[in-house]
Amino acid sequence: MGLWYSLGVAFFAAIGTFLFGFDTGIATTTIAHQSWIDYMNKPSDGLTGAVVAVYIAGEALGALTQTFIGDKLGRIRFMQLMCVVVTIGTCIQTASVNIGMFLAGRVLAGYAVGGMVATVPIYLSEISDPKHRGLIGGISGCGISFGTMMSNWVGFSCGYASYGPLQWRLPLGIQIPWGIVMFVGLSTFMPNSPRFLIRSGKIEEARTEFIKIRRDLQSHEVQQEFALMRAQIEFEMRREIKSLKEIFRHFRHPALVSIAVQTMTSLTGVNVIQLSLMFPAIIYKSLGIDTHTILALAAVYGTVAFISNCITTKYLTDQWGRRPMILTGMAGIIVIEIYTAVMLRFFENTNNKVGKGFAILGIYLFVVCYNGLLNSTTWLYGAEVLPIALRSKVMGLAAASHFIVNVAVTEAGPSAFGNIHENYYYVFVGCTLFFLTIAYLYFPETRQKTLEEIGAAFGERVVKVHDDCIVAEPSPTHLANGVDRAQVKPSAEALEITASGQRSDSTAAA
Repeated sequence: MGLWYSLGVAFFAAIGTFLFGFDTGIATTTIAHQSWIDYMNKPSDGLTGAVVAVYIAGEALGALTQTFIGDKLGRIRFMQLMCVVVTIGTCIQTASVNIGMFLAGRVLAGYAVGGMVATVPIYLSEISDPKHRGLIGGISGCGISFGTMMSNWVGFSCGYASYGPLQWRLPLGIQIPWGIVMFVGLSTFMPNSPRFLIRSGKIEEARTEFIKIRRDLQSHEVQQEFALMRAQIEFEMRREIKSLKEIFRHFRHPALVSIAVQTMTSLTGVNVIQLSLMFPAIIYKSLGIDTHTILALAAVYGTVAFISNCITTKYLTDQWGRRPMILTGMAGIIVIEIYTAVMLRFFENTNNKVGKGFAILGIYLFVVCYNGLLNSTTWLYGAEVLPIALRSKVMGLAAASHFIVNVAVTEAGPSAFGNIHENYYYVFVGCTLFFLTIAYLYFPETRQKTLEEIGAAFGERVVKVHDDCIVAEPSPTHLANGVDRAQVKPSAEALEITASGQRSDSTAAA
């Protein structure tokens, strides 16, 4: 019962990431319609490029806003704020009467989804059962791929619409209700994060929400897990982090892992390939495929991405683990991009349609590998490796780095392909190989561990039950340095739990 409730919450939360995928993808087809170009008085190339640029700038600002106010507002309130902003932004885009108004709507929508796309994985990781956190948290990534798929199919379908504003206003208008739907869910049945509530000192409210979420547990199991979670958070709060300088001084390893895993995904070249802005369209046209069929192939591409994402989220993330998926995904991308570059080298400027078909195959192999092994895993992993005091702050930085690197890679694409052609893929191969090495050396496994237990993999103390009291168990790093375990005393209201799950009257000295 608890799993089904969590799944329902996850699907509603994934509306936020769906909007990210949909709004990102729909701009590509919108600005391609001649009806949009004529209505906007034939904007210059600079203004047309700004449709993408200001959106990504908004995403980066939204992610940084999460860094500064995410913890002050809390998970629910922050997502509600982003729902309001994205609804305003999508309404402005849909009702635009000139290019300036359209760009304003793009900035607002980008700002909202930039804040949302990093907050949703945090929220889902904090309400998930450790055994199913890969599934629950991974749904946020599935929301992105579902949004991308739907934007591709909507763009394809509207290509059949008669010339006029409806051709591009309808796809934009489809976005409007979803922010409202998510806001209603956040205001009614979606629980607040018990971990955030504990950190805010709202213990009884946190206990109520935790019991609601973990209805699969027996009463004594709920009390034991809640007490350990609370003790760990209160133990971490003794060393409150107030600045980015302190974050990188005391928690350098998890912070850099979280940022690296987001930067890594951008440097695989995913945007260059997924948006079909460069070689894919050129290859299709050289095969004699018309524009409408190209849109259909892009929609199929999005569908393959979504299906791959869903299958691996359901059957691999919790069963196989985050680390093997990340390592295998990056290794696969290296092989696939080399294969694609070789196919392009030999067949792009020839009349060999079979060879060009094999080049297109490389693009579809990429989407299976990336979305199947990295898309959901990296967003979840970046959130779960962080202690609660850092989660919003660092995930905001990580998301901002993802957006900034993505726009740099994508904007460099036309000139890079024009000058070094398919060799641009080798730039991504080199970057992916670098991050594969980093991941192999420094990325620990998080599968089946509570968020509080993950800290031990980074050398932090974690709270455990020993005999009749709760203690802060030293990590292997601490033990190697001769540090003994320290007993923990939570606040006066906290109940200590024995290993059998019963309450203990003994109080441990701090």
